[in-house]
Amino acid sequence: MIDWTHWHNEPYLIGGLIFLGWLYAILTGPWRPRLACRAEALAKAGAVANIPPYPLSHAVKFYSALVIFYLAVGSPLDQVGERFLLSAHMLQHQLIIYPAAVLFLLGLPDWLVRPLTGRPGLRPLFRFLTHPLVCGTLYTTVVTGWHLPEFYDLALQNRSVHIAEHLMFFGAALFYWWPLLSPSKDFPPISYAWQMLYLMAVIIAMTPVFAYITFSSDILYPTYEYAPRIVDSLSAAADQLLAGAMMKLIGMSVAMIAFGISFYRWFQASEARAGQA
Repeated sequence: MIDWTHWHNEPYLIGGLIFLGWLYAILTGPWRPRLACRAEALAKAGAVANIPPYPLSHAVKFYSALVIFYLAVGSPLDQVGERFLLSAHMLQHQLIIYPAAVLFLLGLPDWLVRPLTGRPGLRPLFRFLTHPLVCGTLYTTVVTGWHLPEFYDLALQNRSVHIAEHLMFFGAALFYWWPLLSPSKDFPPISYAWQMLYLMAVIIAMTPVFAYITFSSDILYPTYEYAPRIVDSLSAAADQLLAGAMMKLIGMSVAMIAFGISFYRWFQASEARAGQA
């Protein structure tokens, strides 16, 4: 059964997170003047770099993203989601897609990403990859594709595939949130009006996979159909229904919060323009 004291300590997981934390500390600490100079040079030729202070608020968000990611895939929740409950696995994905990805982007100051996004040779690629249509399509394709029974159950049976699944979810989530939370001044967030339309479009695009999981008359994933019932009152069918409902309700709730923030900022901007007229 479940070992609630087991936390994953595989080198690739712990080492990867430690490496990201160490790299962020180096880039925002000793290398901050160098990166700031590079960012200023790319922004305006001949400009004198203004060395920014240590980005404490950004750092708190970035390291919080790493902690949440580890809690999602390294805590006993991973064992429950991988072997027993689809709803627990769905909760993992929601943690990766929403708080982890959001905090990761919010933890990146502009001067940290500008040496990459500001390179003239990479601008066409970044312009394409950060287009809302591309970001939304990539996100919905990755999430929908991995929920097909063949791929989903393969991930449950093969640890390497499961790791790839979670990394792809996280990467797709970064693209999903980029049009709203871009840390780059070279490729800034889209306008508030377009943010609202973008969020609604993604909600609509995600509806088929939600409906597929929630309203299927069959148990889609054999691993959960034959798994021991660790909650007696939660059958495989009820667990699948709960997972589908979680996908839709959590996703829609987060999107509606983001929609409300965009609407409020759009309204404020409109009032400010009206006041100046």
